[in-house]
Amino acid sequence: MLSLSGIVLSLLLLMYLAYRGISVLILAPLLAMLAVVFGAPGNELLGTYTQVFMQGMGGFAVKFFPIFLLGAVFGKLMEDSGAAHSIAYALVNRFGRQKALLSIIAASAVLTYGGVSVFVVTFAVYPIAAALFREIDIPKRLIPGAVAVGALTFTMTAMPGTPSIQNAIPMPYFATDAFAAPGLGVMAGAVMLAGGIWWMQRRLKSALAAGEGYGYHDDAGVREQDFSHLPALWQALVPIAAVIVLNYVLSKFVFPMMDTAYLADKKFGATSLNAVSGLWAIITALLAGCLILVFANLKYWRNLKKTLNEGAMGSLLPIFNTASEVGYGSVIASLAGFVILRDFMVGLSPDNPLISEAVVINVMAGITGSASGGMSIALNAMGETYMQLAQQTGISPELMHRVASIASGGLDALPHNGAVITMLAICGLTHKESYLDIFVVAVAVPLAALAAVIAAGTLWGAF
Repeated sequence: MLSLSGIVLSLLLLMYLAYRGISVLILAPLLAMLAVVFGAPGNELLGTYTQVFMQGMGGFAVKFFPIFLLGAVFGKLMEDSGAAHSIAYALVNRFGRQKALLSIIAASAVLTYGGVSVFVVTFAVYPIAAALFREIDIPKRLIPGAVAVGALTFTMTAMPGTPSIQNAIPMPYFATDAFAAPGLGVMAGAVMLAGGIWWMQRRLKSALAAGEGYGYHDDAGVREQDFSHLPALWQALVPIAAVIVLNYVLSKFVFPMMDTAYLADKKFGATSLNAVSGLWAIITALLAGCLILVFANLKYWRNLKKTLNEGAMGSLLPIFNTASEVGYGSVIASLAGFVILRDFMVGLSPDNPLISEAVVINVMAGITGSASGGMSIALNAMGETYMQLAQQTGISPELMHRVASIASGGLDALPHNGAVITMLAICGLTHKESYLDIFVVAVAVPLAALAAVIAAGTLWGAF
C-alpha cells in the first residue's frame, strides 16, 4: 500500500508541476525516484535510475528518434520553402473569405496530415488567419479553436496513414502499421471534424449576433506575408502527397515482398517484419518528403544548412521530453504497487480491454499534458498486457492500435498541454479568451469520437 501511495503522489505532483511550467526533463527522473523511495529499498535508488529509468528512456529514443528528427526537419523545410504558407493561402482563397473558419481548419488539417508539426502549422497559418479575420471583422479569439480542429484532432490520431508520432507509438506494441483499422479511423475523424466545425460555427454565429468583431489586439508581431514568390499549390502539395502515398505503398506492398528473414537473427534483435515495417514506412516516407522539398526548391533556398540544422535541433526537446516520460513509466511499472494499479485498470472492464486501454491512456495523457508522453507511459507499462488480453478476447491488434492512438488525443489538451500553451502564445491570446473552444474541439469532441470507435469496434471488430 505504501508503494501505491508513492505512485499516486508522484503522478499528482507530475500533473501539478507540469502545469506550473517545470520541464518534464527535470520532473520525470525526480518524481520517478520519489515513487521508488516509497516502494523499494533505499539501496535500489541509483540502480533503478540507471538500469530502469535510463534504459526505458534510451529504448524509446533509439526506436523513435528518426521519426521525431525527420518530422521536425520536414516541417521546417515546409515552413522555410514557403510550401506551408502556400497551402494555407491557397485554401483561404479557395474557400472564400466568408468561410474563414473552414479555410483555417482545412489548411491546418492538410499540413498536419502531411506530417507538419502543430507548431509549424500555427506559425504558418496564424498570420494569414489574423489578417483575414481582421479584414472581415470576426473575433480573433476563434483562431486557436479553428487551428486546433485541423491540427490537434483527427489528423493527429484518427486518420489512417497519418505520420504523427501518436500514430507511430502503438505500432511496435501491436505489430501494426500507420493504416491500422482505417474504417474506424475515418469514422472517428468524421466525428471530430463535424463536431469541431459545428462548435466553431456556433461560436462564430453567437459572436456576430452579439456584435463582436475582431477586437483590439496588438498584432505588430504578425509577419506580413509576401505571397508573390511562394511555390505553386501543386508544388507545395507534392511532398505531403508523397509522404502519405509512400507510407501506404511501402507498408502494404513493398516491404511485405522483401526477404526479411534476417530480422530473426539476434544481430537484428530477433524481431519480425510486422514489428518494424510500420516504422520503416514512416521513416522512408518522411525522408522522401524532405528530399523532394530540398531538390524542388534547390535554387530558392536562402540558407538550406540553417533550415536543416534548425529542424534537427527542433526535434531534440520533443523526443527527450517524451523519452523522459517513458523512463518515468518504466520505473512506475517496476514497483510493487503498480501490480495493484495494473489489476485495477484491467478490472475496469475485464471483458473488454478497449475500455481499460482508453481510460488508462487518457488519464496518463491528461496527467502529463502530452498525447505522446501519456500513451508512451501507458503502453510501456501495459502494452504487453493489452496485447495478451486482445489475443485472449479475440480483439484485433489493429483495433487496439486505433483506440490507443485516438485515446491519446483526449485529455492531453488540458490547459497545461505544451502545444496549447504555444499556440495561444503565437496567437497572442490567453486561456481565458480562447481555451473554451480548444477544450470542446480537442478534448470533448475527441472523447465522443473515442466512445463511438469503442462501441463500433466492440460490435463489429476492426475495419
